[in-house]
Amino acid sequence: MWSWTSALVGAASATAAAAIISAKPRDPTFHVISITLNSLKLNFPVLDAELILTIHITNPNIVPIHYSSTEMSIFYDGSLLGSAHIDAGSQPAKSGRILRLPARLNGLELAHHAAKFFADVRQREMVLDAAVDIQGAAKVLWWDHKFKVHVDSHVVVDPVFLDVIDQENKAEMEVLLV
Repeated sequence: MWSWTSALVGAASATAAAAIISAKPRDPTFHVISITLNSLKLNFPVLDAELILTIHITNPNIVPIHYSSTEMSIFYDGSLLGSAHIDAGSQPAKSGRILRLPARLNGLELAHHAAKFFADVRQREMVLDAAVDIQGAAKVLWWDHKFKVHVDSHVVVDPVFLDVIDQENKAEMEVLLV
C-alpha cells in the first residue's frame, strides 16, 4: 500500500545515499604541461639548472581543499637529481588549477650519470621520476577532514627542447582519522 510517509522515507534514503556516494573522497589528478629552463648556474666543475615545472592539478571533490607547503623530489636513473618547491595553498571544489613550481637540478649528480645522459640526449628521450607527499584538510561543514596525497610521476622529456613526450602520474589519497 502506497503512503506519503513511505514515499518521503524512500526519497530521504535515496538523497542520503546519493550524498554519501558523491561525497566519497576522490584522488586528485596531476598532469605536467611543460618544463622551462629558467637559468644555468656555474657550480664548478658543473652547471646547476633552475627550471619551472608547469603542472595542472584537478580537485574532483565536492569540497575545497587546503594544503601545506612541501618539496617534490626529482629522480634521474634512480638517483635524487633535485627538487621542486610547492607553496601552501588551496583549491576550490571540482576545479582545475595551474601551478608553476620552481625546481633546482644538481649538475654534479647529473654528471655522475654522464654516459646515460649523453645517450638520452642522442635519443632525445630522458626519463625523470618524481615523488611528493602533500598534506592538507578538506572542510565539510565545521569539521576539517585531514588527508595525505602521495603522487608518483614518470615523465619522459626531450632533453634538448625540454618538451614533455609522455607521462604517467599516480595519486593515492588517504583520509586521516586523527
